[in-house]
Amino acid sequence: MWAEILGKQLGHPTRTVAGWLVSRYLKVYNHIIEESAVQLCGIQPGDTVLELGHGPGLGLQSAAKLLTEPTGRLIGVDYSAYMHQTASERLKEFVASGKVTLHHCDIAAMPLADSLVDRVFHCNCYYFWPDLRKGATEIHRVMKPGGVMVTVLRLSSVAAIAAKRVLPAENWRPEAYMTALRDTGFTDVRMEDIQHKRITIQAIYATASKSD
Repeated sequence: MWAEILGKQLGHPTRTVAGWLVSRYLKVYNHIIEESAVQLCGIQPGDTVLELGHGPGLGLQSAAKLLTEPTGRLIGVDYSAYMHQTASERLKEFVASGKVTLHHCDIAAMPLADSLVDRVFHCNCYYFWPDLRKGATEIHRVMKPGGVMVTVLRLSSVAAIAAKRVLPAENWRPEAYMTALRDTGFTDVRMEDIQHKRITIQAIYATASKSD
C-alpha cells in the first residue's frame, strides 16, 4: 500500500502531507540532476526551451538565467497542480516579465504550437507517462527540426525504486523510453554515463528529425 501511495505522489504530487514530503524530497534529490540537465541541454541565450514535469521549479530557475537575449523564452509543463503552483511562486518574477510561461497540463496534450521549441529537458519524468509513445509523439510535434532533448536520471536509484514496485509497469527502463523516441521520429538516440560531483548519472539524448 505504501508503495502505491508513494508512486502516485512521485508522479503527481498533491497538496497533502505525503505530497509535501515528496516535494521536499524532489528539491534535495533532484537538485544535482536538474543542474546537470540544464548544463547538458546546451541552451543558447535566444532559445525557446521546454522543461517537462518541472516539479518545484529548480531546473526552470537555472535555465531562465541562461536565456539572456530578448528572444529567449522558457516554458514549463507539469501535470501536478501543486507543483505548478509551487514553481509559479518560485519563478514569479520571470513569469511576470514574460520570460517564463508555465502550463498545468498533460505532457501528451500540451497547449503549444508545432515546431516551437529549440531545446527540451526533463528529469525523473518519463516513467510516469501512461503511454511512452503518445508522450514522445507530442514532444516531437512541438520541437523544431534539429531540436535536442536531454533526459537525465540516476539509473541505479530508479532501478532500486522500481524493484519496490513504486514505479508503474516497465516504463522506467531506458530501453522502453528510447524505443518510443525512435518510433516517433527522434534520431541520434543514445544514453551516456555522466560524472557530476562524484555521482554517476545517465543522460539520454535525442534529436527531433522532421521532413520538409
